[in-house]
Amino acid sequence: MTSNSLRARLLAWLLGGIAVVWLIGGLVVYRNTLKQADAFFDYHLEQMALLLRDQPVEYLWPLEIPSRAAAYGFVVQVWTIDGRRIWAPPHTVLPNATTLGFSTVKTRQGRWRVYGIASPTRVIQVAQLMSVRRQQAIQLVMKTLEPFALAVPILAILVWFAVGHALEPLQRLANSVKARRVTALEPLPNAQLPDEVQPLVAALNDLLTRLSGALERERAFMADAAHELRTPLTALHLQLGALARAGTDREREEAMERLSAGVQRSIRLVEQLLSLARQEPRAEPAHGRIGLDELARNVVAELVPLADARRIDLGIADAQPAVILGERDAIATLIRNLVDNAVRYTPSGGRVDVSVTRAQGDGHRVLLTVADTGPGIAPEERTRVFDRFYRQPGAQAPGSGLGLAIVKAIADAHGAAVELGEGEGGRGLAVTVAFDAAPPA
Repeated sequence: MTSNSLRARLLAWLLGGIAVVWLIGGLVVYRNTLKQADAFFDYHLEQMALLLRDQPVEYLWPLEIPSRAAAYGFVVQVWTIDGRRIWAPPHTVLPNATTLGFSTVKTRQGRWRVYGIASPTRVIQVAQLMSVRRQQAIQLVMKTLEPFALAVPILAILVWFAVGHALEPLQRLANSVKARRVTALEPLPNAQLPDEVQPLVAALNDLLTRLSGALERERAFMADAAHELRTPLTALHLQLGALARAGTDREREEAMERLSAGVQRSIRLVEQLLSLARQEPRAEPAHGRIGLDELARNVVAELVPLADARRIDLGIADAQPAVILGERDAIATLIRNLVDNAVRYTPSGGRVDVSVTRAQGDGHRVLLTVADTGPGIAPEERTRVFDRFYRQPGAQAPGSGLGLAIVKAIADAHGAAVELGEGEGGRGLAVTVAFDAAPPA
């Protein structure tokens, strides 16, 4: 298991926590036991001194005093009132006479706990090495913790199996995903999964649903594109045949003109297909601050020669300062397609107006409007013109039916709404794209 293993992390934290708790518990038990041992042995020091105070120690020391003292590692000293030691165990470095009551004295053997008591004729001191107390306390602690020490390995084994059992649904989920075919985009089963895994599965299912929709749109786009490209390519092939069969210069000139027009239509169709492919399906665009009024002026200036060639009055009707968040190239493509469509469908001598305004009563919305004096779109057709490759029945202007589809794809990617309506005075078409205004910088 690597350091990134969830099982390893859980086991490390759980087993480490158990070890830390066991160590802290042992320390607490040791301190409490030592405290209790100090109180216990102090009590016995005092009781032994009281027991010996009124007894003839010089007759008891050969047998009774050693037997009683040895039980707890006590040693007894007897002093006369004038400070002369009259009894002490042999071969022991003992503390000198000290104050009455409890005291702690240091010698070469270590620290002693001493209790002294006085009688009318002598002073009795009962002492015990502090190291003896520590040894007794450690023995008591070890006996107390011994069952817990035996339980730790058992607990570790239980934790190991518990973690493995808890992670089993994740392993099953991973095996289920691994066993899937590349084309299998059905939602993952979420039955009998822990609550903590449910959000992950829900997110994966949402991703699979969106991916399935994106692939369906890709397949539909490829099928539609192949169908739409077949016709102009076939026409180009036929026009090449007509050019080869032309017998006179006039016939060759006419065939060349038709071939050139067909090539231009194919180039525009491919350009629009590529533009649409870049817009859908796609990831979230990288949004930046865009001056929509300035961008609209630039696009209009770019398309003025096309409008002049068709004798169409193209210009900016209104351009209020407005900033939106979006991808500059994509928004430029949106404006270009709207203006290009308007210029192509407006008859010679017509007019195309572009405006950028704030929505009335809602300063947080910015409206881009392209209005023309062309034939317009019937209300019953306005929902279908956003479909790829759809063209109105009887449409005269050349086109591929992709312009408004591209506009809709870009608008959707930027959270904007597209609305079709009538132009000024009920003539022509007005396309309005409503964007959210960018917050102040």
